[in-house]
Amino acid sequence: MKPNFNEMSLKELRSYLLEHRDDNEVISAYIERSKSQGNWIKMPPLKSLDDLDSYPEFIEKVRQDGEKPS
Repeated sequence: MKPNFNEMSLKELRSYLLEHRDDNEVISAYIERSKSQGNWIKMPPLKSLDDLDSYPEFIEKVRQDGEKPS
């Protein structure tokens, strides 16, 4: 039985997603929640990892998210 994604925090949803990477339902729920909470950064597809240098706000967001306490 799947959990109710609407009752999960974004952090809980992310953890569940990382454990169930093939579950399209949780992927969609995570994307929609991230967009609605303003955590989504739009950027064009990358041609290489070096392209990330053009998006410092993305790098900073990932860094900040990684430093948040559990």
